Amino acid sequence: MELNEVTITKAIIERFSQKLLEYTEVDVAVVGGGPAGLVASYFLAVAGKKVAIFERKLSIGGGMWGGGMMFNEIVVQEEGKKVLDIFDVRTREYAPGYYTADAIEAVTTICSKAVKAGARIFNCITVEDVVIRDGRITGLVITWSPVEMTGLHVDPLAISTRCVVDSTGHDTEVLEVIERKADVRLNTETGKRLGERSLWADKAERLTIENTREICPGVYVAGMAANSAFGGPRMGPIFGGMLLSGKKVAELILKTESFA
Repeated sequence: MELNEVTITKAIIERFSQKLLEYTEVDVAVVGGGPAGLVASYFLAVAGKKVAIFERKLSIGGGMWGGGMMFNEIVVQEEGKKVLDIFDVRTREYAPGYYTADAIEAVTTICSKAVKAGARIFNCITVEDVVIRDGRITGLVITWSPVEMTGLHVDPLAISTRCVVDSTGHDTEVLEVIERKADVRLNTETGKRLGERSLWADKAERLTIENTREICPGVYVAGMAANSAFGGPRMGPIFGGMLLSGKKVAELILKTESFA
């Protein structure tokens, strides 16, 4: 068979368009495809929820790809290892309570299992605004990341969602938009993002999980975004808190939100 370039082009356009059309209305929109967002999406999809991940970069996995300073090994504690065990990611004990895993295996395995569970990933997409009705976030306004990067005057599109997970890491990109443009108070001491503090691995790992919660009507924070929102420190290249945060936010959504 002789391959036809136009048929290849049509296949890509048609299949992607079908996928995007199907996910213009979702149960949960996860913004940020790092470890917390991927883990959350997996557990939500396994529970039968319609989940879309919007990632501004071409690659998925956030900071986990590079381990620490581009040494692509990650460290997790005992509790974090239990989450990796769910995904069949191999770990090795380094010292009592410390386990290492290959960063590439961890990212690719978790990502694959999230997609196979039913989550859909849309990469190279930026969330530039939110949709608000009666004080609750009910949708996201999306555009291509290269459009935002080049400053082109191209109008975005919108998707509707029952709830949003901001797992965009240090930048808390969804919360930044809400704080700047919406008349919505965040559930923090000041009603605004408190910002992340300097590195403190032990405290940050605990607070990442503690700070994983609903931060305003319809919006939850997970991973480093949770610490950045509530003023917790950063944790550096240990990822157990990220994994546990993703699992916790999925459990919170399933318990709290009505998907009838």
